[in-house]
Amino acid sequence: MLHHLSIRNIVLIEALDLDFAPGLGVLTGETGAGKSILLDALGLILGMRADSGLVRAGEAAASVTASFEMGALAPDVAETLTDAGVEVEPGEPLIIRRQLKADGGSKAYINDAPVGVALLRELAPFLVEIHGQHDDRGLVNPRGHRALLDRYARVDSTAIEAAWKKWRLAEERLERQRAIIAKAAEDRDLLIAHLEELVALAPQPGEEEELAGERATMQKGERLAGDLSSVQQVFIGSDSPLAELRVAARRLDRIAGEHPLLEEVLAALDRAMIEADDAEDKLNRALDALAFDPLALDRVETRLFELRAAARKHACAVEDLPQKAADMRIALNAIEGGEAEVAALEQAAAEAGRVWRALAEAARAARTEAAGRLDAAVKGELAPLKLDAARFRTAVTPLEQGQWGAGGMDRVEFMIATNPGADFAPLAKIASGGELSRFILALKVALAEEGGAATMIFDEIDRGVGGAVAQAIGERLARLAGVGGGANGGQLLAVTHSPQVAARGTQHYFIAKSSDGIVTRTGVVQLDGAGRQEEIARMLSGAEITPEARAQADRLLEGV
Repeated sequence: MLHHLSIRNIVLIEALDLDFAPGLGVLTGETGAGKSILLDALGLILGMRADSGLVRAGEAAASVTASFEMGALAPDVAETLTDAGVEVEPGEPLIIRRQLKADGGSKAYINDAPVGVALLRELAPFLVEIHGQHDDRGLVNPRGHRALLDRYARVDSTAIEAAWKKWRLAEERLERQRAIIAKAAEDRDLLIAHLEELVALAPQPGEEEELAGERATMQKGERLAGDLSSVQQVFIGSDSPLAELRVAARRLDRIAGEHPLLEEVLAALDRAMIEADDAEDKLNRALDALAFDPLALDRVETRLFELRAAARKHACAVEDLPQKAADMRIALNAIEGGEAEVAALEQAAAEAGRVWRALAEAARAARTEAAGRLDAAVKGELAPLKLDAARFRTAVTPLEQGQWGAGGMDRVEFMIATNPGADFAPLAKIASGGELSRFILALKVALAEEGGAATMIFDEIDRGVGGAVAQAIGERLARLAGVGGGANGGQLLAVTHSPQVAARGTQHYFIAKSSDGIVTRTGVVQLDGAGRQEEIARMLSGAEITPEARAQADRLLEGV
């Protein structure tokens, strides 16, 4: 629930810090004092479109910060925050900050992490529910009516959703298998022919790389054959340079003892011949490695061509040809054994469908029964709220099969008729602003606050009414907020002009506008007991507060 609100430079508000508590908080003040500014500021926190006109005149920027006590985060909220990269420790507050610039643009933060405004709008239904003269969300939106009725009826919507997902998954698996079999059956003959070709070709893993290496080596040998042959002549034949060198060494061996230098010459020749022998050995090995065999090269190139042609034919890499053959076998096996698998999938899908239908039909019965109870409960709340001529109906309408979904097979919408004999229609299309707010209050009380945000705000719900009706509104607001031992304690804020409603508040905030002749400011103060008596007396009597008004204010305060 809302714990703290800090506003800086929003319209007439220069600086304002407010603390809120559980229960019913009332906001009062003269017309034009700036109550709507507070709601606009809170709207920014909830993702409302940023309007640079909200920035106080003469200021470059404005900001609003709200702190919410979350307690245990609902799974949906926790998941939404986690997906957005926002960390919230259990028990820690959720602090949302929105900044506006006078020249346009805005930024949003949650716990100091920058976020998009769309995230604020996504979180808004969990944080604050505002019902006012132009409300188009909350209970007015029929998209949430089924969930509210399900909570009221104690329908396990989670089980219905899980069963629906299981049914959809089973149907998708069935359709996929049918499509595989149908496609494979169409291509059966072609599959058999292609598989026979690949079996005959028998591609092996790594074969292309190995063949390409062999071909490159043989092609290199063909290119180097002439040069290597010329080099080889140095080593072979009786008239080769190496042979002549050996003859020279033998002659020197006979005369080397005649002079020391000749011995050195002989030693050098011996070393040269040893190196020459080593060179000859390596040359011979290189000749063997690079041996060029035209027939072998032709065989290698033919094999490479066959493998690569098959890869192009099947739109894959040569390395993937063995897997392609395995896939073809699987496809053919699917044709042969697919019917049995389809039968099993059909049975699983049918069983999943039966489970979902059973849950959905049970939900329909529960919804229909709960709708009658809810209608009766709302009817009991209408007369005290000066809506005694109105009628309320919870319409549970069966959906066409094509519209079934995770929520069941029904559409739920809250309908009203404000005049005798008038047709029922959606809430937003019939009720005026004041009537709409009172309808929503009646429905909220009847639902015993099933679902909804932790904080509710009613903006001038008592517009145009007074006396007993205002008294009834105040009683229901207090009941809804959990005042006086209510079972559904929460937080409710009411912007009101009614002293009967104001007297019911557990916190009372007074909004006033002041001016020094140059600058106009709006301020808010939380009233103590004496301040409450004075403000309620003002609301009763007008500009001049009389002793009678103060006495009446005391009676209203004592009666709550």
